[in-house]
Amino acid sequence: MSKIKPFRALRPPADLAKQVSSVPYDVLNAPEARTIAAGNPLSFLHVSRSEIDLPEGVNPYSDEVYERAKANFERLQSDGVLQLENEPSLYVYQLEMGTQIQTSVVACCSIDEYDAGLIKKHEKTRPDKENDRTRHIIELEAQTGLIFLCYRGSDEIDALVEKALKAAPLYDFEAEDVNKNLIRHRLWKIAETAALVSAFEKIPAIYIADGHHRAASSSRARAFLRQEALEEISEGAVCLQPEIEIQEAEYNFVIAALFPAEQLKILAYNRVVKDLNGLSTQEFLQRVAESGFNIFETDNPTPENPGEICVYTEGKWRKLMFNIQYFVDPGVIETLDVSRLEKFILQPILGIEDVRTDKRIDFVGGIRGTSELEKLVDSGSWQIAFSMFPTTIEQLLQVSDMGEIMPPKSTWFEPKLRDGLLIHLI
Repeated sequence: MSKIKPFRALRPPADLAKQVSSVPYDVLNAPEARTIAAGNPLSFLHVSRSEIDLPEGVNPYSDEVYERAKANFERLQSDGVLQLENEPSLYVYQLEMGTQIQTSVVACCSIDEYDAGLIKKHEKTRPDKENDRTRHIIELEAQTGLIFLCYRGSDEIDALVEKALKAAPLYDFEAEDVNKNLIRHRLWKIAETAALVSAFEKIPAIYIADGHHRAASSSRARAFLRQEALEEISEGAVCLQPEIEIQEAEYNFVIAALFPAEQLKILAYNRVVKDLNGLSTQEFLQRVAESGFNIFETDNPTPENPGEICVYTEGKWRKLMFNIQYFVDPGVIETLDVSRLEKFILQPILGIEDVRTDKRIDFVGGIRGTSELEKLVDSGSWQIAFSMFPTTIEQLLQVSDMGEIMPPKSTWFEPKLRDGLLIHLI
């Protein structure tokens, strides 16, 4: 059973939606955010990445960053740029990038279900990013970005969504992502919500596709705000039905877009490493060959099949083909190419024990292309790049169902949901 709840959205009017909306806070760095938001005081990046309104070099986790985010958020509301709906509703949010079209239901999901593991995850989170979004939620008393969830498809939900699409949309605009790809965003409001709520009750499990840090931060913020409410009650604050009010408080729910898994496309999540751990290129390749890979020179920087990894260093691409034969069928995690990279190359050869915390490695979304890998290595800032074969959506579901965890940054979803179109006040 999956519980979804209508909510009163805080959102921009249609004529301002494109100007307000922004790419997610975590897909771009501060200089990129400054450039995108320049000359646009309504951009939601002034809320989600408020350090862009402070001097360059400011600590993004300093008090003044969160204070500026809150002030900017309140300004958008007081100026009427963000307006609160009169009644709780559900929404249909459709993304279109070229031939890729995917359609979600936007609702609030139960944090109790997340904490109980009924909203399934496949990735660990980084403490610094989790701390950041937890404080952002608490300071603003709002969840400002959608968690990207998926579920195994349902004919009943599909029919209800198709019915909603026959009405005129609230929003319909095209906007560029960080790589100048043009994405069409359309949003419909569903005032009669009972049928969709009932249909989702028949969905056995929901999965986090993207947004593990947002989900974990919403859970932590809920725990903080609930404890704060309990302390106020114990100190004699007026509350006629304290237990009921705490259980039904908006902070017990988190805003999310729920997509049928069959509609989603996962791109590669590539890697760059600063050095070869004291090895020459030839020594590194020799160690890779000894670890179970055949090595070929190639002009193609993109792996064509599972079990292949393309490597760029010293201006040249090579293809690594995994050649180890298992005596026992491996688990799904062992068959992921990101797992093979970690187990056979990153850890034993390059000395990177924890890719979540080691500063010698970084991750590059597949939407940026392999030319970005070449640029980073050719700049001298990084010595080697790994171009990966994408994880499949079925692998993601299988790992989540097993209660297992994928290596960090195993999946990159495109197109991305925009921040600032639908906000949940808590």
